[in-house]
Amino acid sequence: MSAKIRLQRHGSKKRPFYFIVVADARSPRDGKFIQKLGTYNPLTVPATIQLDRQRALDWLHKGAQPTDTVRRILSFKGVLFLKHLLRGVKLGLFDEATAMEKFTKWSVEHDSQIKKRQEDASRQRRARRPMPGRRPERRSEGGGEG
Repeated sequence: MSAKIRLQRHGSKKRPFYFIVVADARSPRDGKFIQKLGTYNPLTVPATIQLDRQRALDWLHKGAQPTDTVRRILSFKGVLFLKHLLRGVKLGLFDEATAMEKFTKWSVEHDSQIKKRQEDASRQRRARRPMPGRRPERRSEGGGEG
């Protein structure tokens, strides 16, 4: 049985929401799966990704093949970089402490870039929004208070 890490679509028409799952390669897209690894919401800016890194890494070590989109998501979250570093540890190129240090350094830089993107997106959203103008107060024709 070959396992694939892929997206399982949920959500209504024109409002996609995906689960990142490990499934048998022969099962249908929205069918039976082995394990749920996280979620992916492409509608937010930037896209929201919740992922269990450790479980995804375990499945990659077991030989599960990610689809193209999931490969991009795993790369974005640093799972593929961590797998690469752990392979270097296994080959004896450096020790595990150095690998974790490199990963934390990458993670901090990556998180700062994401935060900057989110701030830019919210700034652009605010700039597109029309300025809330003050509405003139309505006055009754009678001139009296009530």
